[in-house]
Amino acid sequence: MKSEWTYRPLGELVSFASGGTPSKKRDDYWGGTIPWISAKTLKTENIDTSDLFITEEGLKAGSKIAPKGSILLLTRGSGLFNGIPIARVEKDVAFNQDIKCLDSYGEVENEFIFYWLLSQKDYLMAKVGVTGIGAGKFDLDFLQKLMIPIPSEQERKSIVGFASSISEKIRCNAKVNDNLEQQAVALFKSWFVDFSLFGGTVPENWEDTTLENITTLITRGIAPKYSDNSDQTVVNQKCIRNHTIDLSLARTHTPKAINEKWLKFGDLLINSTGDGTLGRVAQVWFTPKALTVDSHVTIVRPAREELIFYIGLWGILHEKEIESLHTGSTGQTELPRDRVKMLKLLLPDDSSLSRFNSIIAPMASTIISNQEENQKLASLRDTLLPKLMSGEIDVSNIQL
Repeated sequence: MKSEWTYRPLGELVSFASGGTPSKKRDDYWGGTIPWISAKTLKTENIDTSDLFITEEGLKAGSKIAPKGSILLLTRGSGLFNGIPIARVEKDVAFNQDIKCLDSYGEVENEFIFYWLLSQKDYLMAKVGVTGIGAGKFDLDFLQKLMIPIPSEQERKSIVGFASSISEKIRCNAKVNDNLEQQAVALFKSWFVDFSLFGGTVPENWEDTTLENITTLITRGIAPKYSDNSDQTVVNQKCIRNHTIDLSLARTHTPKAINEKWLKFGDLLINSTGDGTLGRVAQVWFTPKALTVDSHVTIVRPAREELIFYIGLWGILHEKEIESLHTGSTGQTELPRDRVKMLKLLLPDDSSLSRFNSIIAPMASTIISNQEENQKLASLRDTLLPKLMSGEIDVSNIQL
């Protein structure tokens, strides 16, 4: 049965620390071991620590460290319009000026505060202000005055236990997918780079070719007119990360007639604009419905079904090469379509492709199945959390 809950301002329960401005000295990043987190690498429940590391010397410029267990919340930037990135810190990280670090004074656990913030995502989204440059911003005073419920310690543990059990399953599925992808890439490299099945040499019946010759479409996406009243979805560059397509960051747009730029199973997507994101790839390993990409993403469509996994895994292994094809100056880089077309690669024989696909197809199917399960689990948790946090659902009725 629900106990008598009290309510307190968030600012009385946690400290708020602002991040630092990144150092501009290249030497402050060479050999660095401390992950540097920005708006691009902070996602809900996930902090991507693979992009940039800073040194101890670089931190002296005024950067802050978010300690393990604390909470990072994006409070400024265009990323706020795609949802409110909130994540708990699993290891010490440095964070930039667009992010706030929340750390409990001890009265209420960080875990409970984190899940309470997740339960308030829709409300927080409605409170995002717009700055003069089209970026979003939270008022710090508003955040500190947010009233947070304080159930009994046992009730808080039950709510956290329910939410964290779902979050842990989501993380496990993600780890399985990461392992499967690594296996697939290793197999591709063994067969088609090291030629381990062929005595270490290229088989005579394999051909040199270009990407254009083994595809039916290499094109940029559309210029969307965004609309909330549509069932057509546009993938943007933020959706393409770690070789997966995160549709939770996609947006809907004014319906257009079906055309060649509607995505199909097997399409390879390449981020094609801007430093830091240009060259990232992901392949459509699911059956898309009313889905396309915006003009900052290139669609590469394999000419035959047998080429789908070969081209997709080739793309993952060649992200750096693809990135090197850019034109333009810093901040204005673009990936020309003609350069993508002329990328060189080997074309294996049909028998080798068939054997390779028979191994990769079940792995791809498992990855998609896990991704779909994660979407359902996250939806379940996000639906129930607000009801638990408001007392609408008695936490004692939740079976873990």
